[in-house]
Amino acid sequence: MLQRVVSCARSPDGFGESRTCAAGREVTVMGGFAVLGLLYDAITSIQSFVSVFIYVYTLLILGYIVTSWVRLPYSPWLNRVQRFLYDVCEPYLRLFRRILPTFGPLDLSPVVGVAALLILGRLVNVLLGRLH
Repeated sequence: MLQRVVSCARSPDGFGESRTCAAGREVTVMGGFAVLGLLYDAITSIQSFVSVFIYVYTLLILGYIVTSWVRLPYSPWLNRVQRFLYDVCEPYLRLFRRILPTFGPLDLSPVVGVAALLILGRLVNVLLGRLH
């Protein structure tokens, strides 16, 4: 049930606005300070998400590299894991394979891909940190 605001006045501490509702209760409505607190919390959450995402994706690329080197015995479960790693990592690494020259059997796209991911993550965190 919504209550109608009867009167408005500044709170004594100056941080919010004190309103007296129809039921006689006094409610303090926070202004800009609460919004800034929410903004800082959102920025911190985004920075944490970016850091965790980069860490997990780097581990997935490492797992993809290891499973491509080692011949595992055929198992439907292991085949699903390898297929998942292929589906997740290959589109990202293909971007760098198009740009990089071939070095014989040596594939440097995972190294460049992880380095680009770390640089991009650092850049995003620095830009978000400036908003604090």
